[in-house]
Amino acid sequence: MNKIVEVLPDKDALIRRSLAIVVAKIQRAIAERGQSTIALAGGGTPKPLYEQLATQTLPWEQIHVFWGDERYVPANHPDSNEGMARHAWLDRVAFPSANIHPMPTANADPAVSASQHEVELQQFFQLQPGAYPRFDLILLGIGDDGHTASLFPHTDALQVRDRLITVGNKDGQPRVTFTVPLINHARTVLFMVAGASKRPALAQIFAPVADSATYPARLIQPEGELVWLLDQAAGQALKVS
Repeated sequence: MNKIVEVLPDKDALIRRSLAIVVAKIQRAIAERGQSTIALAGGGTPKPLYEQLATQTLPWEQIHVFWGDERYVPANHPDSNEGMARHAWLDRVAFPSANIHPMPTANADPAVSASQHEVELQQFFQLQPGAYPRFDLILLGIGDDGHTASLFPHTDALQVRDRLITVGNKDGQPRVTFTVPLINHARTVLFMVAGASKRPALAQIFAPVADSATYPARLIQPEGELVWLLDQAAGQALKVS
């Protein structure tokens, strides 16, 4: 694993650096493989990145967009990760609808939706049974509690090693989420982290020894490249080994 950690002066610099990396990864994937697969993060931190991507001139027809996790709400709900990304980026450019692969949230049973999305990934990536897709880029953030995607502390989703998609749990509310092994098969995982409130979790995530069940972002150790982009407020006290 190639690990890169950068502390940027402020949130604007974090967004600019993220944009440069995302565009470069998209362009490289298209040049090498004819298409780019990217999984988006939810939350407030990446929204300005998506707004900036909407200003770019890229071959949208060669980009396929997925999500690393989704709250179990309709796409038009204010909490929807899909809805946020559509409003900030995807609906503002000529993005082919067939290239947008949201997580299903309509079934009464989230486990059924998780299985449906797993089948979609298997078909899209033409996977053999037991194999994992290799996303070009997976965007992630962390919560103040050290969670990432919908992999929350001390939840069953952290233990899933035989699935691509599982059901996460946030205070009794179901989510659909990528599993740890799926994320760790990515060519590049990019964490975007902003704000002083993230410092305590980051200290544990970067510590030589800490409990991964308590700080799930520690479980993300991709086979490819791991990039942490932090603003000064989040990263100023961090000791990076």
